[in-house]
Amino acid sequence: MSLLLDDELNLGWTNYRHQMVNRWQDKQHRYEEDCVAEEVPVVLVYNGISHVVMLATPTDLADFALGFSLTEGIIQTAAEFLSAKVYQRANGIEVNIKIPEARFHCLSSKGRNLTGRTGCGLCGASTLKQAIRQPAPVNSSVSVTAAQLTAALEKLQEKQLLNQLTGAIHAAAWVEPDHGIVAVREDVGRHNALDKLLGLLSRTQRDVNTGFVIVTSRASYEMVQKTAFLGIGLLVAISAPTGLAIRLADQTGLTLVGFARGKSHVIYTHPTRLQHEDRTQYQPQ
Repeated sequence: MSLLLDDELNLGWTNYRHQMVNRWQDKQHRYEEDCVAEEVPVVLVYNGISHVVMLATPTDLADFALGFSLTEGIIQTAAEFLSAKVYQRANGIEVNIKIPEARFHCLSSKGRNLTGRTGCGLCGASTLKQAIRQPAPVNSSVSVTAAQLTAALEKLQEKQLLNQLTGAIHAAAWVEPDHGIVAVREDVGRHNALDKLLGLLSRTQRDVNTGFVIVTSRASYEMVQKTAFLGIGLLVAISAPTGLAIRLADQTGLTLVGFARGKSHVIYTHPTRLQHEDRTQYQPQ
């Protein structure tokens, strides 16, 4: 796999900008400099044909392209992601991706050229079949203690470097129970952050059976879908899941946890991957 990573580029876009603001607190006023997150149009071009334009944070874009390609079913394995090159354009960034001709033929037959907003999940799917895709069953044997989950949650905020500056950025973190947070990807869009992380895991050939994902957002259907497509067995969200997300997690065998904050969390599906000293409190009444 030939990936031209973002840190090898001299892109004109930055992740954030400095902005002078009028800050009011109670009756006190200050005129000061603030850091504001950027969102940039990023076009994903497959074999020379533009497929989608997403609004994203302009970093880790090769990982984003790989993760998006996998979780959207454009390719089936990371090996089919033949190359990706990132270019600065006048009004945004272009990621030029090469995939096998057979996969490109399937992609072009879908007729899905779209513009994705920052919060875009399933936007642009032209049929129900495209939108509601069923991942293969998840067979992960990962086992996490409540203490290990709590420790990762406590460390997550200090790992969100861009969000510390701007307060406007989502994160997706890869956690291995015995090592804590191993990797973090950030983006203004929660789906983008997750795709960046999943792309990183695929590019580095990380064993997805050894860890789990934390996202700083709600767990909507497509977040579960993307995680399950890579065979990851545990998805933890700091906010709520949706009913459709819960049903998909249940069907695919994924452990879905929501409202994970501090030492509290709610397990919605397949609780056996998350171990507690008092197991009885999670049994159905």
